[in-house]
Amino acid sequence: MTSYAVFLRGINVGGINIKMAALREALQAAGFQDAGTLLASGNVVLTSNQGAAAVKRTCEKCLRDAFGYDAWVVVLEAGRVSELVAACPYPDDDKATHTYITLSSDNAVLDELDAAGSALDGHQQKRLGPEALAWLAPAGGTLDSPFSKISAKARFKEATTTRNLRTLVKVRDAASRLQPS
Repeated sequence: MTSYAVFLRGINVGGINIKMAALREALQAAGFQDAGTLLASGNVVLTSNQGAAAVKRTCEKCLRDAFGYDAWVVVLEAGRVSELVAACPYPDDDKATHTYITLSSDNAVLDELDAAGSALDGHQQKRLGPEALAWLAPAGGTLDSPFSKISAKARFKEATTTRNLRTLVKVRDAASRLQPS
């Protein structure tokens, strides 16, 4: 069994409202008996004998069938979430900035976002790996930041989702508790 973190894209915003208890129950019914949710922003930890790509397909089908929306998820092994948190050079948060990590299921899409962010004056970002890009946003102005506006474009919707670093730490900790001994 492998422990995974599953990051849902775009729930509990824009009219797609899913209660975490209903999400957990749907995933458990799809065969992920130990699925657990964290926060209300679509963070799930679970174990499976399937590889990450199969977990992604199963989760997306489950969400589409159970909740009737075009569901996209990014699936990472628990150990990889831990590595990404450790590799992030930015603070959890400070008074002036917030740290975010954009996760992607498509390396080429993240390459495009990385290039677009690198072209922004004064924007701070660091590629953490093929599937993750850390970046800073001004406190209180995340959604208005130039990088946030770029990453919100429709062409990135199917392959990316963004979490703040504090959330990734919580997901890392919950996923590590599912690790087989």
